[in-house]
Amino acid sequence: MAGSLSLLLRRLYLSLYNWTLFIGWSQVLYLAVKTLRESGPEQVYNAVERPLQFAQSAAFLEILHGLVGLVRSPITATLPQISSRLFLVWGILWSFPETQSHVLVSSLVISWSITEIIRYSFYGMKETLGFAPSWLQWLRYSTFMLLYPIGITSEVGLIYLAMPHIKNSEKYCIRMPNKWNFSFDYICAAIVALGFYVPGSPHMYGYMLGQRKKILSKSKAE
Repeated sequence: MAGSLSLLLRRLYLSLYNWTLFIGWSQVLYLAVKTLRESGPEQVYNAVERPLQFAQSAAFLEILHGLVGLVRSPITATLPQISSRLFLVWGILWSFPETQSHVLVSSLVISWSITEIIRYSFYGMKETLGFAPSWLQWLRYSTFMLLYPIGITSEVGLIYLAMPHIKNSEKYCIRMPNKWNFSFDYICAAIVALGFYVPGSPHMYGYMLGQRKKILSKSKAE
């Protein structure tokens, strides 16, 4: 009885979580495309800022989901992806407004939002109904082949564009002397973040290709 109740609560929570994020990313995509058509790429960030911050920040819960065993996604895949996105949303776009009007913001939010709309609807249907249609499963494990490179290129480009502004502003820097006897240079953090993309992006892409082959092969066999 207790096990059945626990399973029910888990499914209810994950259903609510996935459909909430589906709605959030749908709003991001709608606003991005609408603004891009009506006002151009310079205004896209202003249009999507709040829903983008909400949707991406809420994804931090997925790290906790993996840690406590609510989902089977490996933390080694979830943590770097969500961390890099949070760095982009808060550490680059929000912190350095000079980057907000660049066309890469449009490619970033559109590639992210399409990916997440598909992903959250897929998992939302699996948690709510117990299954997802085969066409949605195919989209879930296929669209990344185009959207992931677009998203990664946009992320790297925006970090690179922000670096002169990071260096000149000295925002988030801690200089010595201070009572902690500690110094921190945000430009170094940005360089380290860029460095992680070199091994991280091919590794993640290879992992997703492996998942695609595994899931779609299993689906065909059934």
